[in-house]
Amino acid sequence: MTAFPFPGLNLAITTPFDDAGRIDYGRLEVNVEHYLAAGIDSFLFSSGTGMHVYLSKQESEELVRRGAKIVNGRAKVIAQASALLVEDVVERTARARDAGAEGVMVLPPFFEGPTDDQGILDFYAEVAKAGLPVIGYNVPQAVGVAITPELLDKLNDIPGFSAVKDSSGDLGKQAALIRTGRFVMNGADPLVPYALYAGCDGLIWGGANFAPKTCVALVAAAAQRKWDEVRALWKILEPAMGLIWEGDYVQSVYAAAELIGYGAGAPRKPLRALAPEKLPALRHSLETLMEREAI
Repeated sequence: MTAFPFPGLNLAITTPFDDAGRIDYGRLEVNVEHYLAAGIDSFLFSSGTGMHVYLSKQESEELVRRGAKIVNGRAKVIAQASALLVEDVVERTARARDAGAEGVMVLPPFFEGPTDDQGILDFYAEVAKAGLPVIGYNVPQAVGVAITPELLDKLNDIPGFSAVKDSSGDLGKQAALIRTGRFVMNGADPLVPYALYAGCDGLIWGGANFAPKTCVALVAAAAQRKWDEVRALWKILEPAMGLIWEGDYVQSVYAAAELIGYGAGAPRKPLRALAPEKLPALRHSLETLMEREAI
């Protein structure tokens, strides 16, 4: 088996917006530089945390292009290329490739798309022809399609299919994917240390937007199998990582990043900034992190 191209922490970076709801590329550059200084060595642009579903096709492509230009070879770049039409996914993937991305993350067909294995296999085979490593995205609670161990085995017969990102939030089911021996990435923030211990190959982590230094340190400790250190760092991270997963995930990540100093403005409509009554609990969960993460 070839080496996994996206090990460790891949930051699902927030997309900054100005007061008018436009992408703020100046703030994006500032944040990327701060994340690089914190030790982030791989970025996922136009992620779910980065509000992919509320970006136009042109905005998403421009975000990836500019993001890759800012990174300028100092870290890996992944792009989300999910769309309803397979032709759009292929085009987005090709544009990401031409912009300098080294991989794409793609949801299986959703919104009344095929749910049978062959339909999903045909879809990913078409996407893989665009020439970038493809990360399948398993989030059945959102799209109604689950990538099972059996399907993952079949997907890996597709040249160019690289891994599955599992955001189901079910550690048992993620462990079953890991047991296939295929490349699996954890995408559920509250499962991070458990997924690493279970043997996941990498992380796509939205919560790392507000705690990059601590998240980088935890992943490094896990790579060295220093599980006591992992446990100590997770004790600091868990209050916030658990809280944001309970609901209003994107809004909570944006609010937490703002509180700590990695501000990206407010989420774009139709989402709104985190409700004021929820801020005290979020701020309390970040108390120890604020000192560690000071820029």
